[in-house]
Amino acid sequence: MSGGLSGAYVYSEKEDQASYIKDVYTTIIKRDLVDKYGIKEEALLDSLTDYMMDNISNLTSASKISTVFKQNKVETNHITIGNYMKYLCSAFMFYKVKRYDIRGKKYLETSDKYYLSDLGFRYAMLGTRNMDYGRAYENIVALELLRRGYEIYVGKLYQKEIDFVAMKQNEKLYIQVSDNISDSDTLERELSPLRAIKDAYPKILIANTKHDDYDIEGIKVLDLTNWLMRIGVCG
Repeated sequence: MSGGLSGAYVYSEKEDQASYIKDVYTTIIKRDLVDKYGIKEEALLDSLTDYMMDNISNLTSASKISTVFKQNKVETNHITIGNYMKYLCSAFMFYKVKRYDIRGKKYLETSDKYYLSDLGFRYAMLGTRNMDYGRAYENIVALELLRRGYEIYVGKLYQKEIDFVAMKQNEKLYIQVSDNISDSDTLERELSPLRAIKDAYPKILIANTKHDDYDIEGIKVLDLTNWLMRIGVCG
């Protein structure tokens, strides 16, 4: 839960680590963004950042967030929210990932996903409330794919969603990410979108299996920890 900020590991106590991470967060937001863009509504920026951290790996948009805020008596509009989201991405607090229509082979403009640059920020600011480890693992995989030089997109095929379409030069991968797939219904739900893709590019399910790699109908099932320690994506 300390994330990847090296300075946090100077402290042995979790509370001190969280305090350090909060200070880093405050410096990024208050100094770099508020000063650079002349932001007047600092409380709105804080609320937006909390919301985005609480909704990592979920499809969202400036219009959707604006509607949620208005329902909670926060006065704003989608233009302001959209600008603040751009500022947060420009500060590398979040990475924006667009959607890709696999069948139509085109990029979609409605709704994107936002991945947090370091999950330590979320733990420090929000604790473990409403923590969905499947979404946290998806965030980790997104960052690792970017680190390995892939362009990543959220795949859409009819009404199904594929967590990642990862591309690099002539390479393309379809990747699903899950927490625990020991339940047959969960496993089937994760495999279903990959089965629906009819081309020959590799299809991978990354989960917290704690087992060696195995194969289901041509789909590689990889343990998250083992995958993170490897050089190649496909195992």
